[in-house]
Amino acid sequence: MTRPVIALLGRKDEPTDAVEEYCRYLGTALVAHEIQLEICRVPWEIYGWPNALDALQHQAKNWRGVCVLVQYTALAWSSRGFPHRFLRVLKMLKSAGARVGIIYHDVEPYHGERLIDFLRRFVQLRTMHRALVYSDVAIFTVPLDNISWLAGSVTHAHFIPVGPNLPIPETRSTDSRKNEPSTIGVFSITGGAAGAYETQIIISAVRYAAERLGKLRLLIFGRNAELREAELRRGISDFLVDLSVEGVVQADQVVQRLSACDLLLFVRGPISSRRSSAIAGIACGLPVVAFQGPDTVPPITEAGLVLVPSDRPDQLSAALVRVLSERGFRDDLAARSRVAFQSHFAWPSIAARFATILDKKC
Repeated sequence: MTRPVIALLGRKDEPTDAVEEYCRYLGTALVAHEIQLEICRVPWEIYGWPNALDALQHQAKNWRGVCVLVQYTALAWSSRGFPHRFLRVLKMLKSAGARVGIIYHDVEPYHGERLIDFLRRFVQLRTMHRALVYSDVAIFTVPLDNISWLAGSVTHAHFIPVGPNLPIPETRSTDSRKNEPSTIGVFSITGGAAGAYETQIIISAVRYAAERLGKLRLLIFGRNAELREAELRRGISDFLVDLSVEGVVQADQVVQRLSACDLLLFVRGPISSRRSSAIAGIACGLPVVAFQGPDTVPPITEAGLVLVPSDRPDQLSAALVRVLSERGFRDDLAARSRVAFQSHFAWPSIAARFATILDKKC
């Protein structure tokens, strides 16, 4: 008999909603375990919090005994990252008799040194702490030992990495392209000042690699990529680099573009098991050149990664050259990525872990 489970989301992110995509891929994979995942929202940004909570209360009357997996990111439940109303949602679900699970997509509070950043961090930490108390099961997307505020043993907390949010085919060609320049892929750039910093890192690393290896292809696509096109073209205009820049593309096109690359350059902060854009490259069997950070621990380190310290972006350049110039090394990294994907980041593997936990705890 199929078991119903609700995935409850806050406001919808634009132009793409990675959390909704996560839930859809997870739901498809859970069918094999006789779990039917239904996506519902609390659209407070459209109707306001009072009306949205009234609607949730009406829905929740039908959820007694049902597991509701509430998806937590700070901005899903607040326009400025102060998610204190998130706790009202959890209390309402508990009062209705639902079994409450929380999936922490944001596992740490936001950084920053301004007064408002300290206040925001205080609210986020308080919310995450109290939400853990309300939950019957909590899922974190990084290993529990790497979460700064999760002190001691929490028996209902579990680690499950995210998947690639892509339609990865079961069989993929691993033949290298012939008579084509080496290709570097970059999937998405962060918005704002962080994106400007990332763009300069990309330019510097690719210029260095082109100086030593000759003609290269650079494919940059995904969120915010098109906003940096002019800057990117200026930065590499004097080098033999064939640049292609696109914004958001369809999921199957992401797979096509990544599959056309020799490696993924990931500079959106340190790589970890919660970074779906990095896992996309692993899923496509690519070596990944990336920054190392506190959350760069197994299982992500089982993939074909070449890591440099996050405070030494200059070291990315040599890493690119080595991967692109040493065929055997590149092939070994690619093989490691394919194995790690199947073992840890493929949706059937993720769904199996969810099913086991839900059967026991929710």
